[in-house]
Amino acid sequence: MKKFVNNEQRDSLTNTHCLAQKELDILLTKWNNTQVAYPKDLCIHELFESQVERRLDSTAVVFKNTRISYQELNKRANQLARHLRKLGVGPEVLVGICMERSIEMIIGVLGIVKAGGAYIPLEPSYPKELLSFMLSDANPLILVVQEKVIESLPHNEAQTVCIDADWDIILQEKPENLPTKTTANNLAYIIYTSGSTGKRKGVMITHSSLVNAYWAWKDAYSLSQNDCHLQVASFSFDVFTGDWVRSLCSGSKLVLNPHNLILSPNKHSTGKKLYNLMRREQITCAEFTPPILRNLIQYVEDTNQTLKFMRVLIVGADAWYMNEHRKLLDLCGSTARVINSYGMTEATVDSTYFEGRIEDISSNGHSSLIGRPFSNTQIYILDQHQQPVPIGEPGEICVSGAGLARGYLNSPTLTQERFVPNPFDNNNNARLYKSGDLGRYKPDGSIEFLGRIDNQVEIRAIRVELGEIEATLQECPSVRENVVIAQEDMPGKKYLIAYIVPDTKSISTPNGLSSFLKERLPHYMIPSVFVMLESLPLTHNGKIDRTKLSKPKEVIQRL
Repeated sequence: MKKFVNNEQRDSLTNTHCLAQKELDILLTKWNNTQVAYPKDLCIHELFESQVERRLDSTAVVFKNTRISYQELNKRANQLARHLRKLGVGPEVLVGICMERSIEMIIGVLGIVKAGGAYIPLEPSYPKELLSFMLSDANPLILVVQEKVIESLPHNEAQTVCIDADWDIILQEKPENLPTKTTANNLAYIIYTSGSTGKRKGVMITHSSLVNAYWAWKDAYSLSQNDCHLQVASFSFDVFTGDWVRSLCSGSKLVLNPHNLILSPNKHSTGKKLYNLMRREQITCAEFTPPILRNLIQYVEDTNQTLKFMRVLIVGADAWYMNEHRKLLDLCGSTARVINSYGMTEATVDSTYFEGRIEDISSNGHSSLIGRPFSNTQIYILDQHQQPVPIGEPGEICVSGAGLARGYLNSPTLTQERFVPNPFDNNNNARLYKSGDLGRYKPDGSIEFLGRIDNQVEIRAIRVELGEIEATLQECPSVRENVVIAQEDMPGKKYLIAYIVPDTKSISTPNGLSSFLKERLPHYMIPSVFVMLESLPLTHNGKIDRTKLSKPKEVIQRL
């Protein structure tokens, strides 16, 4: 069972941290020896263009019944880029792009970076208030849109380029590659990400960081032109960028999932559509958030099918437990690589990854292992004084290396708070990103994810990690998914509520779940209320949306 350290214990540890030099060398040097050469002077579109020369007539992107070759995709992106340059787009110029899933969406992204600009993805289904904030904060020069999404956009000052209605004008531009005006230090994109403050932050990522990320994926996943990648993530999520970069910069095929699976209420239908698409397009590589992957696994199990056709299956962006990982390994067979990736927008999508066999994880069923750093990434687990904690002790996961963002758009104070000087690097310009996540190093050098620091709550004057309760609940055979929150009815009187999506093959009852937890956790960590749900609410990015978990109108069973 996982043992978490409360605030008082952690303070005590901080005061007594006198790590031996040998352990410090392991933590700071041996486990962070990830330096690998990569083309630091290239931009991401140049990697794509190098594949175009090799893959002219090969399929680049598929959407529904439409396919486009590398040559045609490059040609259209070049024409859009030349048109955007005439409108003033160049290095460090911000360009919003608001489009529904389509091949034109990929043309738009490539056209913007080829012109030298930095793209800002705007999900058309976002509330107008949110889109209005993003547009006001970023103040893009140009908005690249489809005609059908124009009405959903709030008023803004940007000039609009309608990629379908204006295409006859764009077609007049030359189709050849443009001379590159961008350097590796220029911005490639800005992703708006949510945080504990509730206010979205624009994370600025440069070409150099993105090129490094591609090279790290290429090495870790053995990417090749023979792969076929599935793109499921929301347009506004940085995993979308990871999908198209991994695919188009390695010369392989990218299949855009045409279904809005993220917010679909029918989980069986979601799994079925996803599985049928994967088989039809012969998908070999894909990345999913855990909620979407659980739907796929459920469908595959219910229909007695397998995922043995996959070569690389990645799960990331939310908690993923080793008992789930073990089940997925069974479905994928011995030839597929099943990977749990961990990262954040502020460090260019991914920072670490775990890949293990069944025998490697047999004793870690309730753990969430996130493995080791990717190339040119360093991970430090630190106390509140930015000092390394001993192996096995929890601390904040801090990230350094080539993937760090430039910072937050228009937020210098927040940038200074979260991106701090790296005291463990001789390079005076090296920085650390303070993730706000808890983790600990295991004796073998792999990292265990323990949840969010802001997911700690105090129950009866005792500090409780909600992630530990969720991880333990996930071990119960009758639980498919769960979320635990703290509720306060009276000032200072908090109790825990567990929201449960039961496994269809088992029966979950509040008394049964409570008994299961009592055998594994102290009494103050047992939820007082268990709420059964058909599904957990999700954000547009496929993560669990805790803000939409409604308080029970009446406590049916308060244990």
